[in-house]
Amino acid sequence: MAKDENFKTPPPLSTRCPVESTVALIGGKWKPYVLFNLFDGSKRFSELKRIIPKVSDRMLTRALRELADDGLITRQVIAQVPVKVVYALSEDGTSLVPILDQMINWSQNRSLS
Repeated sequence: MAKDENFKTPPPLSTRCPVESTVALIGGKWKPYVLFNLFDGSKRFSELKRIIPKVSDRMLTRALRELADDGLITRQVIAQVPVKVVYALSEDGTSLVPILDQMINWSQNRSLS
């Protein structure tokens, strides 16, 4: 199989534009919803699914996994029957609260004009 010479691996996050790096971490259709809904405390998968009904199980799982891999949320497994998994904002995730609050304010102000 020939290697596609047009394919280029994206540069590491540390060499990208800061906005591009941020969007790479929190962008996408469902990640901002997940982060916003964890502002007020930890939640289980089923709670997030109930709050964000349009997201499929697969896409919610993917968003949670990517946010956890990027260190923006924590995933705590509680050993009980059945196993309980709780998601919460990490310290880095909590640092995004003012940014997402500004996005909310911008959206609300924009819809008023």
